[in-house]
Amino acid sequence: MNAPRRADATENRARILQAAREVIANASEVRLNEIAKRAGVGQGTLYRHFPTREALLAEVYRKDVDDLVAAAPALLAEHAPLPALAGWLDRVAEYAKVKRGVFAAVEVGVWQDLSAHSLGPIGEALTTLLDAGKAEGVIRPDVDARDVILLIGYLTRLEPAEWDARAHHLLRVILDGLRGFTADRQRTLAGGSGSAAGRGAESDLGVAR
Repeated sequence: MNAPRRADATENRARILQAAREVIANASEVRLNEIAKRAGVGQGTLYRHFPTREALLAEVYRKDVDDLVAAAPALLAEHAPLPALAGWLDRVAEYAKVKRGVFAAVEVGVWQDLSAHSLGPIGEALTTLLDAGKAEGVIRPDVDARDVILLIGYLTRLEPAEWDARAHHLLRVILDGLRGFTADRQRTLAGGSGSAAGRGAESDLGVAR
């Protein structure tokens, strides 16, 4: 008899987390009654699993971090390094949207603690993807996880109304910048920097000489 109850409790918890994630990602305000309604549970059930609003939001964020970290080796097991990194960055866009909603809804001390504990695992997952790409020559050798995380941080500048239109696009731009230098591209860059065209381009970009 206890086993079915435990199974029901586990299922309810999972439904609450999924419903909370959907509300956080799509609503301007996080309401617990809306989360309970969407999960198909009573508010009493929600509070038994998550006594406070911040406890629920923090758990949603932790689960998203765990899923994002676990996705790195899973994607590499099924895809070549570059498509694996592309797929992981697509997941980053969804993770970042939830992160933004959670951090906006909790106290500063809570989100600072969550951020501090998530940065290491996410950086390690990203390093795994980058190292796999470098080993095959498809990711440039002079970048590390910190570089990419700093670039991804610019997603915070997006307005909510433009998130869906721009977030994935910006991550694709980052991916293009991470690609390894092919022999043809290296020759083009090496030749262009010393040519009149190359010098003109440097001047147009304000590159000091």
